[in-house]
Amino acid sequence: MSIRTRQAVLQLKPYSPGKPIWEVQREHGLDRVVKLASNENPLGPSPLAMEALLRSAAELHRYPDAGFSELRSALADTLGVTPEHIIAGNGADELIKLVAEAYLETGDEMIVPSPSFTEYEFTGVLMGARVVPVPLRADFTYDIAAILGAVTPRTKLVYVCTPHNPTGTYLPRGELEKLLEELPPSVLLIVDAAYGHYADADDYTDGLDLLRQGRTLLVLQTFSKIYGLAGIRVGYAVSRPEVIEALLKVKEPFNVNALAQTAAAAALADTDHVSRSRELNADGRRYLTEELTARGFTVVRPSQSNFILVRLGAEAGRIYEGLLQRGVIVRSAAVWGLPEYVRITIGTPEENDRLLEALAELGRRAEVPAPRVAE
Repeated sequence: MSIRTRQAVLQLKPYSPGKPIWEVQREHGLDRVVKLASNENPLGPSPLAMEALLRSAAELHRYPDAGFSELRSALADTLGVTPEHIIAGNGADELIKLVAEAYLETGDEMIVPSPSFTEYEFTGVLMGARVVPVPLRADFTYDIAAILGAVTPRTKLVYVCTPHNPTGTYLPRGELEKLLEELPPSVLLIVDAAYGHYADADDYTDGLDLLRQGRTLLVLQTFSKIYGLAGIRVGYAVSRPEVIEALLKVKEPFNVNALAQTAAAAALADTDHVSRSRELNADGRRYLTEELTARGFTVVRPSQSNFILVRLGAEAGRIYEGLLQRGVIVRSAAVWGLPEYVRITIGTPEENDRLLEALAELGRRAEVPAPRVAE
């Protein structure tokens, strides 16, 4: 074909999702599979969201509200801002892309943590910008001095993901405030707080309180995690009205479908589901951390998310495949350049125990040596 694609497109690396349950069942002939790979809510979707979704199904012949007014109003009430501070998206992924489309031009620079969610880099490359990765420290925490040191006159965007994916670590409030104080006013700080609902550290902030104080930043959150609505794709961004207005200009007219808008608005009111999800996660996170540490594995701490990053050592690839064969899906961290690690979503007590059982089975049957403990 003689039609040539853009050079930026040739550089793109498509997103690599975790294995779905049906694929593992088919590959290994299994009836029961436990999925602890994609950081989904093991309690399932909000019951209130399910009820609202079913009630609205009869209106599927109508286009969705292009301005997501009901959802925007519900979010504004919940977050303590005005509707003009909010935009909804087809998952947080779309909002990351909208930020790039609204602000990045060829030759601009954006700073991203390394390793981290690959969609940041994807959108920067798509727009022809230079993506500047700043490595985390050896303990997988942020190096604020290194981030500030990477800023140049061409820098437009800086991303921080807190709690961080895939490590579970977080950026303390004081360090986030330092970033905001020392970044040039021409740079937009984006705080991806997709997992912020699970954080319980005293000095954690998702940035919304700083935004309410009048600081300039953009906060990303999603309904895919604690609200259990990953399958219908809806996220939201909160920022100054002028930033939101720029994003609204580049979004598609009907980017959030009608069912997603209705279910998300209902899920916001389901405080019981959120509380149960947070409690289940905290208990499971503590349990798995203790049990895996007792078995000689290294767990990155402190995780503030609904997953943990675990070092399995040189045998990580073989253990990962062995777990798949036993119907337990975890996420290989090789995709983030961490081949000795896996990321494990916190599941129900039964799912967590099945993971531990499978590891024990694998250790006996495959004679996998105990992994080295990081110093």
